[in-house]
Amino acid sequence: MLEPIKQTDVESTPELDQGPLVQNPTEPATKATAAQVVGALLKEIAQVVVPAVVLAVIIHMFLAQATVVYGQSMQPNLQPAERLVIEKVSYYIHEPQRGDIVVLDMPQMGDLLIKRVIGLPGEKVEIRRGIVRINDETIDQSFVLIPGGTTYGPVTLDSDSYFVMGDNRNNSNDSRSFGPIQRSEITGKAWLRYWPLNRFTVLH
Repeated sequence: MLEPIKQTDVESTPELDQGPLVQNPTEPATKATAAQVVGALLKEIAQVVVPAVVLAVIIHMFLAQATVVYGQSMQPNLQPAERLVIEKVSYYIHEPQRGDIVVLDMPQMGDLLIKRVIGLPGEKVEIRRGIVRINDETIDQSFVLIPGGTTYGPVTLDSDSYFVMGDNRNNSNDSRSFGPIQRSEITGKAWLRYWPLNRFTVLH
């Protein structure tokens, strides 16, 4: 009679060598996503930020700019620290007019100046005891609180020169001291006072 075959212990199978770990397959996708984010950001800057900066520069150079009144030379009509919008479009259409409040950029001055146009090209300007005469006729100075006692001239302006003065005649560095200014030194016309709000005004 045959004996049953005895079952022997089965040897455990050794673990297979899996070699070096395989790189996470999701990493390239992550890198690609980061690159896409940076690319989208650069595209956004190119499409939005750069044109906005260019537009702001163009507006500042050719259309309008904001400025702050420094000093007391335009009192009582403009007060120190008031904020204005200076527009530049008008002077592409016509030349500065008498009475315009203008901003001057003069090479010999460290800061911009704000003054009022008094004399126009070709006119004879003369001041006697604070009374301004243009071509031998006294002009209206109702915007001046205290005319002062200045004596100046007479002087005849060149074809491209303007005579400017501050409204505060006793405390203003203007054409009485530095002479007539050139048309190229007028950068724009004061158009709007927007600060402080209780003095919000369209200037004339």
